[in-house]
Amino acid sequence: MSIHKTALIDESARLGEGVRVGPYAYIAANTDIGDGCEIGPHSVIHSHTTLGARCRVHAGAVLGDIPQDLAFEGGESYLRIGPDCIIREGVTIHRGTKSGSTTEVGEGCFLMAFSHLAHNVRLGRGVIMANGALCGGYVEVGDMAFLSGNVVVHQFCRVGRLAMLSGNSGISKDLPPYCVTVGCSRNAVGSLNVVGMRRAGVSPEDRKGIKRAFQLLYRSGLNTEQAVRRMKEELPERPAAEFIPFIESAQRGICGGHQSRDHEEDL
Repeated sequence: MSIHKTALIDESARLGEGVRVGPYAYIAANTDIGDGCEIGPHSVIHSHTTLGARCRVHAGAVLGDIPQDLAFEGGESYLRIGPDCIIREGVTIHRGTKSGSTTEVGEGCFLMAFSHLAHNVRLGRGVIMANGALCGGYVEVGDMAFLSGNVVVHQFCRVGRLAMLSGNSGISKDLPPYCVTVGCSRNAVGSLNVVGMRRAGVSPEDRKGIKRAFQLLYRSGLNTEQAVRRMKEELPERPAAEFIPFIESAQRGICGGHQSRDHEEDL
C-alpha cells in the first residue's frame, strides 16, 4: 500500500491490499476500496462508495457525492463500481436519491474525462463513455454500449446492449440494442453498430439476424407493433430476439429511424 502524506483518509475507510493513493486525495468514512486500486491526486471518494479491485481513478474525479435531485431527503444511499474500471479526470458519479438505492457501474467500464452519471444510473459490463457524455437519473445502459463525446441521455431512458450514441447526439427515448444514433441528432437511429458487434464476437449468422430485426423495425414501413410481431415469427432466438423484450418494456418509446444506410450492407 502506498499513501501520499497529503492524502486525507477517514480511519473507517477500508483499503484493500496494494492500494495507491495520490497527493491531496480524499477518501471519506464508510468507503470500501478494493485490492490494487489507484486513487489519483485531488480525487474525492465520498461515503457509501465501493470500488472493486484494480480500479483506476484519475485526478479530480468525484465519486459518490449526494445527488443533484430536489427529491433527495438525506439518508443512506450507495455507489457501487465494479472491478477493473477506469475513471478519468473530472468524472462525477452521484449516489442514489432514495434511501437504500444505488448507482451501479459494471465491471470493466471506461469513463473518459468529465463524463457524468447522475443518481440511480446503472451501467452494464464494459460500457465506454467518451469525454463529456452525460447520463441523467435512472438511466440504464446495456453491456458494451458506447456513448461518444458530448452525448446526452435523458433521465429514465435505456440504451441497449452494444448500442452506440454518435458524437453530440441525444436521446429522450430508448435506444434499442445494436443500433447507432445519427450524430448531432435527437432520437434518430441511422444504422447498426457493426464494428462493436464484430469486436464482441457476434457471429456472421447472428449479425444477419440482427440486420433483419433492424430492417423490420426501421426500413420495412411497419409500425412498431407490427415489426415486433414479425420478429417473433421470424427471429425467435437470441441475439436478434433481444429487440423484442427491449421494445415491449419501453416506457418512453424507442428512437425512430433515420434514412441513412451507413454500414448496413457491411455485416
